[in-house]
Amino acid sequence: MRLLLVQPRLRAALDADNLGTVRLLVRASEPTLSADDVLLLPEHVVPAGGARAYEDSVAELARGLGCHVVGGSHHQEREDGSVNAGVACAPDGAVVGRYEKVRPYAREREYVRPGRCLGELVIAGRRILVLLCADFWFADVILGASTLPDLLLVPALSVTRKPTPEYSRALWRHLAVARAYEYGVYVGISDWAHDSDLPLLPAAGVAGLADPTVTEPERLFRPLGTSPLAVHELDFERLEDFRRDRRSRGFFWKS
Repeated sequence: MRLLLVQPRLRAALDADNLGTVRLLVRASEPTLSADDVLLLPEHVVPAGGARAYEDSVAELARGLGCHVVGGSHHQEREDGSVNAGVACAPDGAVVGRYEKVRPYAREREYVRPGRCLGELVIAGRRILVLLCADFWFADVILGASTLPDLLLVPALSVTRKPTPEYSRALWRHLAVARAYEYGVYVGISDWAHDSDLPLLPAAGVAGLADPTVTEPERLFRPLGTSPLAVHELDFERLEDFRRDRRSRGFFWKS
């Protein structure tokens, strides 16, 4: 399995074609994707439109690229209130998972209610847990999963109140490494680029991969930085070796 993380310059405008931006980016960089590959989109990647239009767009992207797509999120109207929700689609466009934001963040709480659907899904035989942005910061949300995931995916729209994004990037980097090491999982984050078009606060651009199996400190978290796309080959045999070592020393969550 290859994991494609993105951090492109996106727009929050109602007429934004952010999925089109991602499509062109991936096709230009990785023209030969397989069905087992996973593309992770950022939170709020589709700023407008109803649930059907959003799901159809994610399915179309998956079919066009020939890989699985974890489709970030959008605000979805429900009978009992709006929710920040997303879907994951297979290469044939079929929906293979759904997820909702359990802990809406800051002003978002004025527009959406807390979600109830935790994003547990299986792709290519690997257990995946999807946590929308702020949910990643709550250990109890992770512990609510029914099984230990192999891969923890975070569609993010990080914002910063600081003059530069470095403070937020450091916090996210340290948290990602801690989560990866404590739970014995790969952690992948996709985000909006720092120079994206947002109406209030700028994005911090915190995308990257946390890999608990490496021994070089500088490789524990590999940020995208100014790159709009990164492709990572995930070695799950090496991950299981890491878990066996953790079990042997009494440091592990649950099997």
